[in-house]
Amino acid sequence: MSTDLTVFLVGAAVLVAATLAVAVVLLVRLVRTRRALRRAGLPVERQWVFWGAVAYLVLPTDLLPDPVLLDDIGVLVLALRSMRSAADASDGPPAPRG
Repeated sequence: MSTDLTVFLVGAAVLVAATLAVAVVLLVRLVRTRRALRRAGLPVERQWVFWGAVAYLVLPTDLLPDPVLLDDIGVLVLALRSMRSAADASDGPPAPRG
């Protein structure tokens, strides 16, 4: 094998490992957020966001090929933002102190 090919393969492997690590971290954050929201009373309309993001990550059909997990990461980030905004909206105004 030539040196250029070896460098390319190592670089590609590092990129795939890094995107996989980011996807796993985001999935863990999504699961923790869902648990926290369920304890606080998760709005029913937001459950599909969680399951849709998990299904998109796990299922083999993607917008981009599976070694490139950028679309999966994007879906996980959107799901996290959507669930957190639902939690913020359900909190309402703070109670007055007195």
